[in-house]
Amino acid sequence: MELTEEMIEQLKADLKTVKTYEDLMGKNGAIKKLIKTTLEQMLEAELTEHLGYEKYSPEGKNSGNSRNGKTYKTLKNDNGEIEIAVPRDRNGEFDPIIVKKYEKTIGPIEDKIISMYAKGMTTRDIQTHITELYGIDMSPTLISNITSKIIHLAEEWQNRPLEKKYPIVFFDAIHYKIRDESRKVISKAAYTCLAIDIEGKKDLLGLWVGEAEGANFWLNILTELKNRGVEDIFIACVDGLKGFPEAINSVFPKTEIQLCIIHQIRNTLKYIASKDQKQFIKELKEVYKAPTEEAALLNLEQLELNWGKKYSLAIRGWKTNWNNLATFFKYPEEIRTIIYTTNAVETLHRQFRKVTKSKSIFPNDDALKKMLFLAYRDLSKKWTMPIRNWAIVLSNFSIYFKDRFYEFD
Repeated sequence: MELTEEMIEQLKADLKTVKTYEDLMGKNGAIKKLIKTTLEQMLEAELTEHLGYEKYSPEGKNSGNSRNGKTYKTLKNDNGEIEIAVPRDRNGEFDPIIVKKYEKTIGPIEDKIISMYAKGMTTRDIQTHITELYGIDMSPTLISNITSKIIHLAEEWQNRPLEKKYPIVFFDAIHYKIRDESRKVISKAAYTCLAIDIEGKKDLLGLWVGEAEGANFWLNILTELKNRGVEDIFIACVDGLKGFPEAINSVFPKTEIQLCIIHQIRNTLKYIASKDQKQFIKELKEVYKAPTEEAALLNLEQLELNWGKKYSLAIRGWKTNWNNLATFFKYPEEIRTIIYTTNAVETLHRQFRKVTKSKSIFPNDDALKKMLFLAYRDLSKKWTMPIRNWAIVLSNFSIYFKDRFYEFD
């Protein structure tokens, strides 16, 4: 069953007026109207096939059966209810396939379109799947227009008020190829702030796109977070970007910084010959796996004695950044395992990569933001439980940050 030109033009007109999620997906939204119209036309087509003649055709005279008005039926889907008119036949023999007599729910076409796009499928792939699943022929342009309206949802989400305090926030960036206004392909960074809220659940605070990852851009993001209501972050977990800790503390002066140990190890190995890496890593492990900071410093001194003359640059990185690398030593194991690496946000980025792998180059910033937002929305459905051992973590935070822990309650 193909969409008629009239239906397409009506949907286009509806889409032009879309400003909010309700306009798009709500009770009287553009997508609901499309589903209602499509289902009713398909039901009419089924009845025509059942009777064997077109509506108002003279062939229906004395055929033994005929159309007999309509009944109204409310169907439920993930976004609410849709009321449709189901045609009847006089003999009561018509049993539709697309919406069966006693069926009360339908598959959410709008969610399927958005979900497929969020998983990285192209508009043409989506077109094929919608045709196979529902028999509806939607043009790639129409699908693109539908998904483009998601940018308004992303903007609403991006500007939403935030909590006053977050125990832990991971800051990181992921890079993509994007065409600029001159059509030149450049590399841009998508900045992400993944928080663990007071309930121990993950919460992505926002997505930003900038030309290059740098402390100045992060400073703008941190200022935005404060303007959206964040008053305190207990611990910020970051990579080794120069100037980043200073940028954080300029906006949130009480925040403790934890540099990612895994990033530091990777940077260290750049200065170690491959033949020495295995032994060097074995001895370096004694530093970051030490039970206390005092023991870690003793092991770092021993590492310098063993390797300092040969690899002074590698060891200098640990000594220079020690104050921010050693933050996790003051906490018990349950907190250490969470903050010593930015793996939590890197896991999110790996999921982003899976979704965006079909797009080697994005036509503009909005196209990237739209896809990452939809990917996040899909992933966040699983973020319903607190992270492991959160009760213990929260109890420790209430002691370590006791004055700040209850300050905004």
